[in-house]
Formats: sequence, structure tokens, C-alpha cells
Amino acid sequence: MKEETIIRISVRSLVEFILREGDIDNRVSGSMEKDAMLLGGKIHRKIQSRMGTNYTAEVPLKIQMPCDGFVLQIEGRADGVLKDDGKVLIDEIKGILRSLEHLEAPVPVHLAQAKCYAYIYAVQNSLKCIDVQMTYCQMETEEIRRFCQEFEFQELQTWFQDLVTQYEKWAKFEIEWRNVRNDSIRQIEFPFPYREGQRDLVVSVYRTILRKKKLFIQAPTGVGKTMATVFPAVRAVGEGLGEKIFYLTAKTITRTVAEQAFSLLKEKGLLYKTITLTAKEKICFCEEAECNPDACPYAKGHFDRVNDAVFDLITHSGDWSREVLEEQAKKHMVCPFEMSLDVSNWADAVICDYNYAFDPQAHLKRFFSESGKGEYLFLIDEAHNLVERGREMYSASLYKEDLLEVRKLVKAEDPKLAKGLSECNQQFLELKRECEHYQILKSVSHIALKLMNVLSKLEDYLEECKDAEKKKRVLDFYFAVRSFLNIHDIMDENYVIFSEMMEDGRFQIKLFCVNPAVNLQNYLEQGNSTIFFSATLLPVHYYKKLLSVEKDDYAVYAHSSFPQENKFLFIGTDVSTRYTRRGESTYQRFARYIAVMAEQKKGNYMAFFPSYRFLEEVHTCFLECVDHEVDSICQVSYMDEEQREEFLEEFEQEREKSLVAFCVMGGIFSEGIDLTDDKLIGAVIAGTGLPQVCTEREILKQYFNVADMDGFDYAYLYPGMNKVLQSAGRVIRTESDRGVILLLDDRFRAMRYREVFPREWQQYQLGSVKNLEQEIRTFWESP
Repeated sequence: MKEETIIRISVRSLVEFILREGDIDNRVSGSMEKDAMLLGGKIHRKIQSRMGTNYTAEVPLKIQMPCDGFVLQIEGRADGVLKDDGKVLIDEIKGILRSLEHLEAPVPVHLAQAKCYAYIYAVQNSLKCIDVQMTYCQMETEEIRRFCQEFEFQELQTWFQDLVTQYEKWAKFEIEWRNVRNDSIRQIEFPFPYREGQRDLVVSVYRTILRKKKLFIQAPTGVGKTMATVFPAVRAVGEGLGEKIFYLTAKTITRTVAEQAFSLLKEKGLLYKTITLTAKEKICFCEEAECNPDACPYAKGHFDRVNDAVFDLITHSGDWSREVLEEQAKKHMVCPFEMSLDVSNWADAVICDYNYAFDPQAHLKRFFSESGKGEYLFLIDEAHNLVERGREMYSASLYKEDLLEVRKLVKAEDPKLAKGLSECNQQFLELKRECEHYQILKSVSHIALKLMNVLSKLEDYLEECKDAEKKKRVLDFYFAVRSFLNIHDIMDENYVIFSEMMEDGRFQIKLFCVNPAVNLQNYLEQGNSTIFFSATLLPVHYYKKLLSVEKDDYAVYAHSSFPQENKFLFIGTDVSTRYTRRGESTYQRFARYIAVMAEQKKGNYMAFFPSYRFLEEVHTCFLECVDHEVDSICQVSYMDEEQREEFLEEFEQEREKSLVAFCVMGGIFSEGIDLTDDKLIGAVIAGTGLPQVCTEREILKQYFNVADMDGFDYAYLYPGMNKVLQSAGRVIRTESDRGVILLLDDRFRAMRYREVFPREWQQYQLGSVKNLEQEIRTFWESP
């Protein structure tokens, strides 16, 4: 007998999806309340512990509802069940930041959640009536307000079955699509002849998913790592080893590569729904992303129309490109960004930035809330970027000057809020007096306590404020305080707290996440398996330590199919980028290296420098050196998208002379750009890429030294060498490419730097600018 298909959904997801209505409105604190739940866990536990022996906390409940051809399993966890004198009460607890006097009745969606739990409990225990209680707790004062209501079983049953009926068509679509999709997956084969080492990579990815593990892949450029991860992940979905792929990237250009991989498989017969999430600011139809019904017609009544818009799209179109999403949003008069998030619920693959999965302030709560585990497969591209991005996402800071600015703004209208801000400012002032440059702090719990008070009063202020400009500034500060408190709540031994006098005179307190691995794990463990991959994941132990908490993660070094003789790698030993060595003669020598390289063969070259200042000094010397015999362009700071496109278009031009592009290492042109064939035939890397000495780098160094790891390597060497490897990786992009890479710094001779060289760099030559000309000429003349 065929086993019935089961579709699972949480109580919260069900009610929030079916029962939402009205406008998108970020001006009211109701929209903030959802995020306040991050702070509410401790309050829940406190209330539950006071409820006596007849009260059972965190009661798991689930029910299976027969539908047409499948079973809908609805599950969740009731905050509390109270049994007293033969009566049963279901308790739903919500922590809120604003004053309880604003709350005249339960929020409808909260009450609906409690009613679901009440119905399930009543069915399982054959109850004819049951009480439902909404418990709201003001998180700063811990004041409580309760709303209690008795429900007849018959009334709950009718209401609940109507809820299920409304959701049934969505679940039916999911099942039918899943069957069609899986049939198509079984038919597809790898779309190319395997390159050397690529088949092994595909097998490694599949085995990792099968065993529900993590895999770190160091894959040199040209191995075809995108398809080698996407293809086995899709096959794994077809075999029930995962339900949804998240392809996570740090940059827009790598998203395009992922889209192309899925498109290619679709051309070969794969039926797969993919969506790329575009940032709200980019996809918004309005000049400014002001998400309220007064400023945006698409926000007004959005929730009344969005489900129809989504169902229409997912059932009638397989193309969910940005253009199609925008057209659908206009047709149904809904917000394109919010609609795309809803559409992603029904996608088989979601291509998006890291922050949609990992950022505590911005992650997709529909997928990555604390309420459970999804059958997700994470493919993390350019994974070397995730270390610094992780540190940013899980750190938070506040500035004393912002406290004073907001106090000045609100003083006349809200003396209580102003007083709370003054008290916080006093705490900051005391720490500022003790701080000359920076100071490590043991705890800032006393400040967090005051900030909780301020956060609550900010909620009330924002509820009443009518001045749009003032409200915007106060709202920004509100989010900064909330972020600080959220991060304070999750701090552990992977954090360092410090105060710092900034160069511009401002004073900050920072909660600095030195190792993001534990925080990342909280999200990754909601999936089945994770594949980290990059062309520069060296040394792998560094990335394993900072991206994973597991001790038994797999790692593979993909074989490069590039012939070694196609690359000329030269280490210049007569130059250095150390500050103590910088001067006119040093800049002239760097310029001479670049000129010699560009004069030996006509073509396009890139030169990467540790800073804009260094770049400008060498460029000035270079112009004198080549005397207009070589063209040059320079990267400038803060280039917009149009300027970047124009810069890269220079590499497409036919020209009489060589072109040298002067760029900054670690900048927008040092990774993620793909100049294949003869569009780029050489790169100069000036220096070892070491980050500038600063407070955070020194704190990292001390932290890892104390942990018996080489602090200099973790804080400076490995991040620096990653920039070097990325910059050099621009040159050889395909098997037929030939190119020159000059590493210009005497430090590259040292063993600790060469230990980070990839396998493909084992053949290199040492020398000076004097013998470079003959060496390069010999390389280009060789067959």
C-alpha cells in the first residue's frame, strides 16, 4: 500500500501566512514586536517558572489533518498548559517592548496561534471546551497583562478546519510540483565532459550531503566548482536528502554564476524553481524604500493581496527572474521585495547574500527562526569572505555621541526618555574617562540594563512621533540599541568587549565577535549539510576554525587542470611595501617592474596595491617611466556600478598598446571579475596584503595568542594572503589562458608566507627587476 505523503508546517507559519492582512507599515511598533522576540526567551522562562505545579511549560503538540491525496501535519509548542479544577487553559506568552497600556486586545495572529494549540489539545484530550490565555509581558518592567477567553470545541473545530482548507491548495501544489521536479532530476546528467578532478569533486559533495556533514573545498579557478557543487546538490534533493538549496554568496557577480549553472541544467531538462533575492533598496518601485501606506501605494493593503499574487505566479510561471517578479508585483499592486520573500517559500533553490541566512538582524525568519530544522542544503560560494562578514554580522557597537544627539532631539517632547539617555550617557562617560586609546572590558551588563529601559521608552516615543525626519533618526538609533542588546544576549567566550576612542573623536563601546563559528552553527544546524567552497580557502585549518565548530568536517583540494607551463610566477626580492621602506626610490622600482611586464607583450594587465596612496605614488612614477608607450587606468574610491562597468569595459577594447589597470588589493576588482582568454595576461601584486594595524586586529592577535594559536597569522597573515591569492586569481581563468604573476615583496621568500601558497604555485622564480625582462621574454617565446 502506498504511503501517504505528509506535508509539515508549524502553527506559527500557518497562521502568519493565511491570516495576515492590511498594510506594510514600518512606522508602528507592531512591526518591531516580531523582532523583539529575540529578547524574549528569558522572560518566557521566568513567567513559566512562576506559574505553579499545575502548569506545564513548552508542551509539544501536533495533529495530522487528512486532505485530498495527502496529510497536513501541523505542529508546534504551546508555551504553557494549566490544569486547574478540571479546566484546561492554553497559555501563549509574548514579550513586548512598548507600554502595555497601548494594548487593548490580543494581536489577532498571536491569538490565532493560541487557538490552534487549544484545538489540537482539545482533540487529543476529548475536551468539550478549553480556555485560551494571551500573556503579554513588558520586557523592561516585567509588568504582565493577560487576556483570557473560553472556547467551545465545536467553534474551534470549525475555525481550524477553515484555516486548513485555505492552506490545502498551497500544500497540494507543493506535492504535485515535488513529484514533477523529482522525476526530472532523475533524468539529468552532468552537462559537460568532466574536467580533470571535477568528477571527484562531484562525488565528494554528494557523499558529504549523504552523510549530513560539512565539506571545505579549495578549488583552483577553472575547476568548474559551481557546477560541481550545484549538480550533486540537485541530485541529492531528488533522492530526498534535502528539500531546498540555499546558494549563498558575498557578491552580486557570483550570484550570476549560480543562476547560469541552474539555467544550464534546466536546458538539459531539469524542472527546478529558482529565485535570486534582490535587496529591498534595489527592487523597490519608489525612489526611497519608505515602507508605509502613506508613502508607498504598494505597501497599502499589501497583505490583503499578496497571497493571490504569489499563488498566481507559482502556479502559472516557471520563470521567477527579477523582471517577472517586478511585473507580477505591479500587476497585483504589492511590494516586490516582500512578495519575492513569499515566493522563496515555494522555490527549490534560493540564491542570495549571506545575510539572508546568517545575519541576526536580517535573516529570513520564515526559514531560519529558532523553531525548527529545515531540510536545507547550504552551498556557500567564495566562503573565504564569510569570516569577516560573520564578524560584522555578530558584532555590535554604540557611540556616546549618538546617545547625546537623540537625547537632544527628544528632550522637549519626552523628558523620561531624555533622562534614560542621560543615565546611559553617564555610564559611557565613566568608561571614556578610563580609556586613552582602547580598553578591554569584562562586562557591560549594567549598560545593557539601562539600554533595555531606553529601548522600551523609544518604542513609546516612536508610537507618538509625527515628525518624519526626527522619527527616522530616532528609529535608526532604536535599531542600533536593539542590535546591541540582541548581540549582548548571545555573547560567549568567542567575544571581546572593548571601548575605544576613535580617530574622529567619537567614543564607542563594541561587542566584538572574534570567532563567528558558534553563531554560524546556530543557523547551519537547521540544514542537513553545508559545502564551503572557494578558490582561496588556504590554509584550510584557519577556515575550519572560524567557520565551523565540528572536529570531523571533510576537506578536499580539487585538482587543477591548468598546465603549469602556462603560468610564469616571479617573486621580486628587491622591493618591499613595509612602511619603513616606502619612498620615491621604492615607488620607482615598483613602476619599473610594471613597465617591464607590460612592454614584453602587448595585452591587458592589472597591478594591485595595498592602498590608494601607494597606488597613486607608483602610478605617477609609472607615467614617467613608460612615457605614453603603455595605457593606464586607475581605480578610485567609492566607484558606483556605472563607473565599475566602464572600468571593466576598457579590457574589451582593441588597442595599439598594452593597458595596465591600477587597482587596490581586496577591492572590487581583486575578486569576482572574470576576464578570460587574452582579456588579462598579467598581474602585479605589490605587497603581502596584510591588514593595517588597528584596534580590532590587535585584539584578534591577542585573543588567538591566548588560545595557543599564532595570533599574527590569524589576525594578519592569513587574511592578507587571501587578498594576494584572490588578486593573482584574476589572471588564469581557463585551460588555454597564459599569464604572468609578479609577487613584489621580499617577504614572499619567508617560509610562513610560502606555506600558504597553493599547490599550483610550487614552481616560481626569485629575482630582481634587473633579470625580469629576460625571464618574461623567455616565457612568452616558449611554445
